[in-house]
Amino acid sequence: MESRCTILVRSYECDSYGHVNNAVYLNYLEVARRAYLRDNGISIPELRSSGRALVVARVSIEYRLPATTDEVLVVLTRPVRKGRVGGVLLQRIVRDGQTVAEAEVTWVCVDARGRPARLPPAFDKESLLP
Repeated sequence: MESRCTILVRSYECDSYGHVNNAVYLNYLEVARRAYLRDNGISIPELRSSGRALVVARVSIEYRLPATTDEVLVVLTRPVRKGRVGGVLLQRIVRDGQTVAEAEVTWVCVDARGRPARLPPAFDKESLLP
């Protein structure tokens, strides 16, 4: 399943060149991942109360086009790999059908001590499979 999350670029997210600062794209990706989980019935607060958390282990991002203030961006998120304790998501940020940035995000489920933990049954949904 591919999830869509719409984001409006705010002026304070732009650098002195008028482009979205590279680090801000990580925030956009995070917002979209939470929306992806929510769209698939996964609650971060419930996950946390069970003693688990999802953490990002790696992000590889390629910037292709600049984005500027007041532009509407859409972040598309889809799974490309899933294992027992985590997986990989492909996230594309698009504007008017053109890719602005693309990222591969590796994530892991951890227990209260920060050690890798088996994913809870809520992640066994067909919509979360690659």
